[in-house]
Amino acid sequence: MNAAKNTLSIKSIFLDFKEITKAGLAISVLFSSIAGYLLGVDSEHPFSWTVLIVLSIGGYCMVGASNAFNQVIEKDIDSLMDRTKNRPVPSGRMSPKIALLVASLLTIIGIALLYTINAKSAMFAAISIFLYTSVYTPLKTVTSLSVFVGAFPGAIPFMLGWVAATGEFGIEAGTLFLIQFFWQFPHFWSIGWFLYEDYEKAGIFMLPTGRKDKGTALQVILYTVWLIIASLLPVLGFTGQLLISPIAAVLVFLLGIWMLFYAVKLYQLRTAKAARTLMLVSVSYISLLQIVYIVDKFLR
Repeated sequence: MNAAKNTLSIKSIFLDFKEITKAGLAISVLFSSIAGYLLGVDSEHPFSWTVLIVLSIGGYCMVGASNAFNQVIEKDIDSLMDRTKNRPVPSGRMSPKIALLVASLLTIIGIALLYTINAKSAMFAAISIFLYTSVYTPLKTVTSLSVFVGAFPGAIPFMLGWVAATGEFGIEAGTLFLIQFFWQFPHFWSIGWFLYEDYEKAGIFMLPTGRKDKGTALQVILYTVWLIIASLLPVLGFTGQLLISPIAAVLVFLLGIWMLFYAVKLYQLRTAKAARTLMLVSVSYISLLQIVYIVDKFLR
């Protein structure tokens, strides 16, 4: 009986840790950092399993800390929304003090680990946690510009991998940042659209016009176009060591058209189903784009 209770307790703690750090999201973000790292390695900056492992653990801690801080700050708001009311803190399974301790420890561990790679990686990680926790999160109930602010920490992981590989922030890391920056808008606005009623309960502003209307849908299309343009910059030869071949550029362009198609569908239909589909496509898009970039690099 005691063994069963202990096993159940360990399992519940593990599940709550996964939820408070948003493990699924953290792993997805971590994939971006790993992709950036693989794009950054070369003969001058050779691949290192040690660096990759430290980047992975430190990156997870960075994202997990941001998510945990977010859930402490928004515990009352989370209790109002159907999709968040069963999270560890609002449900009462984890006290705010314990959640804050977890977030603080993850911050310290994550920044310390990334500092062992290089100081710039640790600095960008610290900036990301600060912006997400202290600027983006409070703004969510004030203005839809919170999405713009949140796009900055959200775009850091992709370029963080490059910085971890090279120790430098230049045009290459800036381009990776730009790609993921523009990607944030159609992704999060589509989420804000199909979860509009749930967000409304908590007074959270996500959509640029404040409504599920043509204005919001049009901005989704425009930012998707900017995303396509940004993702094709490496084929033009203006982005330093970050290059893609014409064949890869065609594949990236087709991926962009795929996402643009569903952005236009949202404009035409303006339904929750269309928004959810666009969100799922956007998640696939960014991962596939990163894979195309990596495969192209190692095949050239």
